[in-house]
Amino acid sequence: MTSKVAVIAIGGNSLIKDEQHRSVEDQYQAAKETCAHIAAMIKDGWNVVIGHGNGPQVGFILRRSELAAHELHEVPLDACGADSQGAIGYALQQNLYNFFHQMGINKQVATIVTQVEVSRDDPAFQNPAKPIGSFMDQAQAERRRQEGWDVVEDAGRGWRRVVPSPLPMRIVEEGVIKQLIAAGVIVIAVGGGGIPVVADENGNLKGIAAVIDKDYASSLLASSIGADLFIISTAVEKVALNYGKPNQQWLDHLTLAQAKEYLAAGGHFAKGSMAPKIQAVVNFLERGGKEAIITNPENLERALAGKTGTRITK
Repeated sequence: MTSKVAVIAIGGNSLIKDEQHRSVEDQYQAAKETCAHIAAMIKDGWNVVIGHGNGPQVGFILRRSELAAHELHEVPLDACGADSQGAIGYALQQNLYNFFHQMGINKQVATIVTQVEVSRDDPAFQNPAKPIGSFMDQAQAERRRQEGWDVVEDAGRGWRRVVPSPLPMRIVEEGVIKQLIAAGVIVIAVGGGGIPVVADENGNLKGIAAVIDKDYASSLLASSIGADLFIISTAVEKVALNYGKPNQQWLDHLTLAQAKEYLAAGGHFAKGSMAPKIQAVVNFLERGGKEAIITNPENLERALAGKTGTRITK
């Protein structure tokens, strides 16, 4: 039995399958499928830390907040992140508990509401570009702009709020995460990329309206705890060059040098989807990580056995 540590970043597709299945129960059932594969991995002796996306869930919280604004206070973005970390963590935690119970695995699971420090000088603050929340008409957008929001027109579909997406620098709860891993606890952390916080001149932290890429945060976490393996669980079984084009080419293996070359060339990986995942893997390997895998949840065990997925190595 190994006791190697793997960090798994699971995408939003692991929680919301399609537009018709977005309820809390639907998300719970979707989480159950992913947890079945993670539990099998844990049964094989892996110690696992799980990071997850939260984009749609934060969108729902913000929309509820907007609709109820005539009666209740609105929820700031950092608190939406904390809310979603707790709710998604609960769904993953309970599903894993039940699988452990059924499979005779003597393990505990804990969700850590995680803060991630970013630099107040990060260039992303000069160029907020991450759309969040629902569409607005021009009058609403103008009112929100006067309240301090950054709003942009979105391809003729209306106006949307945009926030910065700064790079993660430090996982505030890193110490406690390490203690839990050492104690054999399965940890759920950096949900949605973590709650973005900045430090003032005295070192005190404050939440800010921003969104951290969850793959970048999970990559930083994997490096910080010295993980043996970094897995990005996404919507596709393997990474492809020229995805969706006639000359599409599936990749079984990439070296760090090849990954950097394809990223630098541009055009191979879509900006909003696969490119940040490849960059997150590059960051992990450059910080001393040995190996990463990109695949979808249902192929997790086969990918670990080397039968599918895209393996990226030094």
